[in-house]
Amino acid sequence: MKLSAQEEYGLRCLLYMTRHGEEKSHSIPEISRAEGLSVPNVAKLMRILRLGGLVASVRGQAGGYTLSRPSDQVTIAEVLSLLGGSFFGPHFCDRHAGLERSCAHASDCSLRLLWNNVQKTLDTILTRTTLRDLLRTEAEMSAFLKDRSLVASDAQAPAQVV
Repeated sequence: MKLSAQEEYGLRCLLYMTRHGEEKSHSIPEISRAEGLSVPNVAKLMRILRLGGLVASVRGQAGGYTLSRPSDQVTIAEVLSLLGGSFFGPHFCDRHAGLERSCAHASDCSLRLLWNNVQKTLDTILTRTTLRDLLRTEAEMSAFLKDRSLVASDAQAPAQVV
């Protein structure tokens, strides 16, 4: 399991907007420079986010994009669903049937049960976490998730890449 580049970069754009003024208008070049992303990529992401109702475009000299709602009302589940969809959904088994029309294990599959439970766990965490929640430091986020029983008490952050 991994996030797509579109999901990761879209979240980064939204977090930039949250961190640097939710009600302020942010231009595509500004977001591009700050996040180290290409202008065309940010333009594509902002279009998707606008069509999905998460950002609004502002015309004029001081134009750009603003969040459509306060950041504490935008869940990470909503963002990821818009940018890429769920990890495991109703057509997962059809897409992974191999050479057959349907999976050889369609009638009794322990993997399907596992992936379904993984998706439910992800959904629980992501629907309870908002853009504003992600403004926390890594240590604060760890405590936030533990307080809400969203992660195991022994969960640790991955090693930082330098």
